[in-house]
Amino acid sequence: MTIKTIAGVNVDVNDEGYMNDASQWNKEVAAGIAAEENVELTDQHFELFEWMREKVANGETLTLRGIGKSGVVDAKQFYKMFPGAPLKKATKIAGVPKPTSCI
Repeated sequence: MTIKTIAGVNVDVNDEGYMNDASQWNKEVAAGIAAEENVELTDQHFELFEWMREKVANGETLTLRGIGKSGVVDAKQFYKMFPGAPLKKATKIAGVPKPTSCI
């Protein structure tokens, strides 16, 4: 267990920086993580985060394909919103666990 201060909040994170306690997530924490990941957030990002958090809370697995079919963004938009490693960055900023499909 590692405690990291993000946006003035002490957050429990794992070795890769993913939050261990999703209840500690809020928009300010998301903005702090996004800044570390060089992602500039928009309202569409937060809409996607809420969708992702709901899916994870319901026990569903997040995939690139599923996000592309979310109705929030398509696959092309998703890659533009989170350049580099979109699923890794998006889940980290959304405060949900890294999908097992991500290396």
